[in-house]
Amino acid sequence: MDKKLFFPAISKFFLGFLIVGCLLFLPANSFSYWNAWLMIGLLFIPMFLGGLLLLFKDPDLLRRRLQAKEKEKEQQIIVILSGFMFLAGFLVAGFNYRFQWLKLSNTVVIIASILFMIAYALYAEVLRENSFLSRTIGVDENQKVVDTGLYGIVRHPMYLVTILLFLTMPLILGSIQSFFIFLLYPIIIVRRIQNEETVLAKELKGYSKYQEKVRYKLIPFIW
Repeated sequence: MDKKLFFPAISKFFLGFLIVGCLLFLPANSFSYWNAWLMIGLLFIPMFLGGLLLLFKDPDLLRRRLQAKEKEKEQQIIVILSGFMFLAGFLVAGFNYRFQWLKLSNTVVIIASILFMIAYALYAEVLRENSFLSRTIGVDENQKVVDTGLYGIVRHPMYLVTILLFLTMPLILGSIQSFFIFLLYPIIIVRRIQNEETVLAKELKGYSKYQEKVRYKLIPFIW
């Protein structure tokens, strides 16, 4: 086990856990917000187990996933907008519980939780297929185009999966108001993809041919 990788990985994990918890429970003014506990469990338990697996099986991929500093100026703006979206969405969900503005039914919460777990399974599959997958835009040395599996259907399956993950989060939290805030995420991702494709076509060998082979960027038969 790479101890130099373990400590930053576990530190970021607990920092993320703490931030999400504060953003939900402080505005809720209660630890009885069971939807928040449900979402935290669904989000962080697989994240912890997956991180341990990558630590032993593919530390290079884990190292790439921990990198969060964007070099592209346009992507830096996109990351900031995403951060504000999460901040607003989680705070509103907490306040929604506190003041009981509009509460979604348990049926909606259960369905959203199932969809979230399916999306998480697809997320793991994307990581398995593409060991070069990074959180930042760029091309690593010896990186190759992946055109099999989910990458044979759409060019950006990870973004499709994250859209499903993030749109189910506010529903798990029981907040329709937060759901409308999170609807900004697909718009942000479309802009991110447009910039990323420009970079990849320019810097990644074979990507232009891959664009011709796999026509759809995000949603099959649509875009």
